[in-house]
Amino acid sequence: MPRTASPRPARRSRLFAAALTALAAAAATLSGSTPAAAADVNAARNAGYESGLSDWTCSAGSGSAVGSPVHSGTGALKATPTASDNATCSQTVAVVPGATYRLSAYVQGSYVYLGASGTGTTDAATWTPSTTGWQQLSTTFTTGPTTTSVTVHTHGWYGQPAYFADDFSVLGPDAGGGTDPGPEVPAVPGGLAAGTVTPSSVALSWNPVPGATGYTVYRDGTKYQAVGGTSATVSGLSPATAYRFQVTATNAAGESARSSEITATTARSGDGGHPAVPAHAVTGYWQNFDNGATVQKLGDVPGQYDIIAVAFADATTTPGAVTFTLDSAGLGGYTVDQFKADIKAKQAAGKSVVLSVGGERGTVSVNDAASAANFATSLYSLMRQYGFDGVDIDLENGLDPTYMSQALRSLSQKAGGDLVLTMAPQTLDMQSTSSGYFRTALNVKDILTVVNTQYYNSGSMLGCDGKVYSQGTVDFLTAPACIQLEGGLAPSQVGLGLPASPRAAGSGYVAPGVVNAALDCLTKGTGCGSFKPARTYPGLRGAMTWSTNWDAASGNAWSGAVGPHVHGLP
Repeated sequence: MPRTASPRPARRSRLFAAALTALAAAAATLSGSTPAAAADVNAARNAGYESGLSDWTCSAGSGSAVGSPVHSGTGALKATPTASDNATCSQTVAVVPGATYRLSAYVQGSYVYLGASGTGTTDAATWTPSTTGWQQLSTTFTTGPTTTSVTVHTHGWYGQPAYFADDFSVLGPDAGGGTDPGPEVPAVPGGLAAGTVTPSSVALSWNPVPGATGYTVYRDGTKYQAVGGTSATVSGLSPATAYRFQVTATNAAGESARSSEITATTARSGDGGHPAVPAHAVTGYWQNFDNGATVQKLGDVPGQYDIIAVAFADATTTPGAVTFTLDSAGLGGYTVDQFKADIKAKQAAGKSVVLSVGGERGTVSVNDAASAANFATSLYSLMRQYGFDGVDIDLENGLDPTYMSQALRSLSQKAGGDLVLTMAPQTLDMQSTSSGYFRTALNVKDILTVVNTQYYNSGSMLGCDGKVYSQGTVDFLTAPACIQLEGGLAPSQVGLGLPASPRAAGSGYVAPGVVNAALDCLTKGTGCGSFKPARTYPGLRGAMTWSTNWDAASGNAWSGAVGPHVHGLP
């Protein structure tokens, strides 16, 4: 961009114009040059300024080594022009006569120049008018038939602010003058994970790799896109389809091996019937039977409930497979058509309806590949038949983490990225990351919505501080929940499960105010008992209750108090 400072003497204006003309000519002349071979060395010494300004000379004392900003490593060059000096920093490198070298550096600032002089042919130069982040400047030069050394340099422009440079390289044949080692091939990226999915895209992210200058995303084994940062959105995908992703790290030395592969499934294309679960949600179990609680139709469930778990699916004679039969007679003549219509109405109101598998008397067993496949296939069929948004795992007689994880991933691939997956383990099942339930939750963390642990019917349990806590207190909810929050689950995947009334469970009922105090303790650090977590978890998903029917039998006192509190969390 044009300079806006006060006019300079005519001599300097002519020099500036001449410099721009020369740079343009050099760029045109060098654009067809052949880059250095991969086996070439970096002839520049102290190329990353890790040893201060060793091997470098800066005009008029204009340069210094700084620790920030840096492009890589721990050092970079900062050079400050004045009204009479352009802050040239240079070194002389050994070169082979009649050879081609690739000159490059990462720079920040306004009017930053990179060049080589004394080449014995056409000297090289390139520049950038302005860059607020690191930008790589690069060009090439060819040495003359008797040239054995070349001076390479960066400089700014008169009266402009300081510029920065890092990772200087002069790649070409080794002339024996001493070198900096070239960059090593970067390590394999870790932490690849899928984020937001839509019917046509998947958002990916991964951990940065030291020394990497870029990354390459692979979709289903084929190179998809090269990116400069640690995230990418893969688009142009088909709805409700599973895709495999990997990522590699790259730099001038080459490309790393591919990361571990993950699978992500795009969302179903939108009929509007599968709403997203809110950041803070209340889950309630709806009883498909009459056990003395208020008999409800699904449409009677209060609006405070964001996820409604229909209890329960039943086992079949086929290992792992489940079915569901509406208890029309027990529910006062409630028909299947009315039930399906109520599901759609709840979804239209922004609620999710899932089918719960298990319960106190649940006998579903998934313990091999065949039963895992049957589980996923039968559940997906029920989802399509009734319009369920997903599944709740409430197997109170244990589960096999290997095959249950396999089954849930298979269901996710069939159902798409908006599958709602919840779990309701007993307190004991979430005391250790080695337990089957906890392992399953961690295995499917990338597709898991929430784990609503049942903090009732259990007796005393350990907290994350190693102390034992008794039922019926704020501490019994917060200290064991801390085990999950610090054991690998995201706060958004943790919920507190409680009975809706004293009649709903054998033990462990607490007043809604105690539930709210526990939520405040975990999310805001207030309302705690003797246990106070070392940090807060504002993203905590919320709370769950057994059941909407027992809640109704108590005048919906539980949801009326806990629901607004959950929805008002930070």
